[in-house]
Amino acid sequence: MYLFYTWDYIGGVNVNDFEKDVQSKNNDVVDSIKGFTFSFVFFVLIFAIGTVINFVGS
Repeated sequence: MYLFYTWDYIGGVNVNDFEKDVQSKNNDVVDSIKGFTFSFVFFVLIFAIGTVINFVGS
């Protein structure tokens, strides 16, 4: 049974074409931790630079 024209019938389960051939098989939790860490370090660095400039300028 075809529900949508982009789905195939494989092994008794309807699977989208994009789910059959994924680009990245990494764990999403690891990618989320990396993204949070890099953005957190970036904003802390921006804050530290601003604090140093404020302290030196005073």
